[in-house]
Amino acid sequence: MLKNTKNRILSRPITKRHKIAMAGVTTLGAAAIAVSAAVPGNAGSNTAEAPTGKVAYSNEQIKDVKGQVTDQLASKSVKAQEIAAKKAAADAAAKKKAAADSAAKKKADAAKKAAAAKKAEADRKAKEAASRSAKRVEVKQVAAKTYPNNLDGWIREALDIMKKHNIPGTYHGLHKNIMRESSGNPNAINNWDINAINGVPSIGLLQVIKPTFDAYHVPGTAWSQYDPVANLTAAANYAADRYGSIDNVNSAY
Repeated sequence: MLKNTKNRILSRPITKRHKIAMAGVTTLGAAAIAVSAAVPGNAGSNTAEAPTGKVAYSNEQIKDVKGQVTDQLASKSVKAQEIAAKKAAADAAAKKKAAADSAAKKKADAAKKAAAAKKAEADRKAKEAASRSAKRVEVKQVAAKTYPNNLDGWIREALDIMKKHNIPGTYHGLHKNIMRESSGNPNAINNWDINAINGVPSIGLLQVIKPTFDAYHVPGTAWSQYDPVANLTAAANYAADRYGSIDNVNSAY
């Protein structure tokens, strides 16, 4: 006798094999009922009458199975929707991240370009400044003061050097003493006075002896008593120390 399966909850979904088995059970039940009806009540005295029973089979079972299948399909549909939603969210996040990365890269590239442009501009300005500086040096070199190689030029050059070293004296003061001492001859030498007798003759435009020249030599000039500019500046330096200025010298000194 089949058990009543009403309200029984299936643990697995109904498959085609299950449906075939259920149909077979139903067929066997119907056959059993037919056989029971065909056998007469007094067929034999020694044969016990087989108990008969009803096969409990209801549409509720089918409804229950359909409900479970529907629930399972609905559950799968919900899961599929959840998976699709997660995938869509992941895709959206990936797109957002890609957009953010692209924006960051563009920003970084723009910053690099700006830095490169700024450096190039700074280099350009530095080169221009260096070029201007070089041009100024060239102009200064070209514009360097020159002096004629004569008495006038020697006096003027000596005065410029004296000015740099704060040595007093004027053009007139130098010129009047030159004309008295050497008549403007840078190679003039006195071989007869006391200095000559002592072995240190007076030499040059202002007739300077060697010890005085060495003691009062002005930096930047030649180390020679015969050099006109060196002779004038050393003599003017000595006169400034002893007389206050070459302008105050009016005789042998």
